[in-house]
Amino acid sequence: MAEARTSTTRARGEETRARIIEAAIETLKREGFGGASARTIARTGGFNQALVFYHFGSVRDLLLAALDQTSARRMARYRVVVDDAETFQELIAAATEVYREDLASGHIKVLAEMIAGASSVPELGPEIVRRIEPWIDFARDTVARVSSTLPFPVRVPPEDAAFGIVALFLGIELLTHLEGDGTRSDRLFELGSQLAAMAGLLTGTPPATGKGDE
Repeated sequence: MAEARTSTTRARGEETRARIIEAAIETLKREGFGGASARTIARTGGFNQALVFYHFGSVRDLLLAALDQTSARRMARYRVVVDDAETFQELIAAATEVYREDLASGHIKVLAEMIAGASSVPELGPEIVRRIEPWIDFARDTVARVSSTLPFPVRVPPEDAAFGIVALFLGIELLTHLEGDGTRSDRLFELGSQLAAMAGLLTGTPPATGKGDE
């Protein structure tokens, strides 16, 4: 009986934490970092603001948990989309797809607000950088996998290439978010696709085909 009560209490606690995190994500999207107070988050989620401190200790730790949550969702989606890419042309097509999803989902809004918050709360900076490291690892592994299909070795150090890709991709998304217009970013991805197709012809790699062409 005691174990059942403990299990029920734990499950309720996890549900409450999840509810608070979702409220924090929505608050960051709507109000930005500066407006993401315990009171505003509680009002968004419809709960007592004391629960923020009970479950997370501080608003800062809650907002980091919110970033963790949205990043985990996007990473899962990236793996589904990107793992099917076998050529650089397909990889760019996958990147274009998830880039648009990032903007639509609000993930970039959350990340942009957290980065902005680091200017006033310096200790956030290292925490955000630490959360970007898994994306660099993911980029490194993906580039290594796709590069292995090329008829010639790639001389760029994988770690450096991965860092550059993440920095470029993040920069594109943040600028698009700030501009509120993805026209220039779309043109950039299209150019990348064309260059990858040309490189594929030069190396004998067949052009990528869409699902409708199969």
